[in-house]
Amino acid sequence: MDRIQALEVFVAVAEARSFIGGARNTGLSAPSITRGINSLEERLGARLFTRTTRRLRLTDVGQAYLEDARQILEHLQAANDAAAGAATNPVGQLKLTCSHEFGRIYVMPILTEFLSLYPNISVNVVMVDRIVNLVEEGFDIAVRIGHLPSSELSATKVGRVRRVVCGSPGYFAKNGMPLSPEELKKHNTITISPVSPSPEWKFGYGMDQVVQIDSRLTVSSVASGIAVARKDWGLTRVLSYQIGPDLENGTMQTVLEDFEPEPLPIHLVHVEGRRAAAKVRAFVELASQRLRAVAVLN
Repeated sequence: MDRIQALEVFVAVAEARSFIGGARNTGLSAPSITRGINSLEERLGARLFTRTTRRLRLTDVGQAYLEDARQILEHLQAANDAAAGAATNPVGQLKLTCSHEFGRIYVMPILTEFLSLYPNISVNVVMVDRIVNLVEEGFDIAVRIGHLPSSELSATKVGRVRRVVCGSPGYFAKNGMPLSPEELKKHNTITISPVSPSPEWKFGYGMDQVVQIDSRLTVSSVASGIAVARKDWGLTRVLSYQIGPDLENGTMQTVLEDFEPEPLPIHLVHVEGRRAAAKVRAFVELASQRLRAVAVLN
């Protein structure tokens, strides 16, 4: 008999004021109940009951122990109920990480919908342009763009992104469209250092076609580079999701599609697989539906 069961047996016997009544209330045999109480008293080194042929009575030590035992069992039941509720109902805080631009454009609308659907959920979003260790840094979910290394994490594919060269319709109307990567040398280009940290832009499915780009403008912000291109000044290279809204409303368009490298997959990554908490399962289900419905991501 383990210690928790021993406490349950002790409380049952104390409340029934008999071993037989305790056995009836716990579903155990009377000999098992007697052995359990004897073992508990031996482990504690104290008498919990005074026994006579006609009645069973708690000692002063037993009366104090009964109050403590009841509190312990109540706290344990509350903890079990909370854990079971978290496993079946979305509750608690969801901690998620994603990149800045993807989070701003696509994740935040999903999160606000998620919060509206589940009032017992709170969300902590950390937007960083680096790979976060979910386990060590305490995250529930990460949105990852790129090929995943082998790991014990669970991953749900929700789309893909392309590495695209883009510009505004106004720029193309004035300067024409490049028909090959080499023709980029004749155009104004904007290098965005987080996306293209070197002056080489690589093309082809295996990224084996390299073009040296001599940009007159280099910026460290994706949003700034896109804003300049949107103003008809030149061409830039980004991940397709970063101009998703522009592609949908026609303020930007892509070129050199036939020369693009292999697309990069988008995954929702989390721990524990099917045994994940309900809050994780619920968000993965909602986010998968919403992201797969975005044309530019699929």
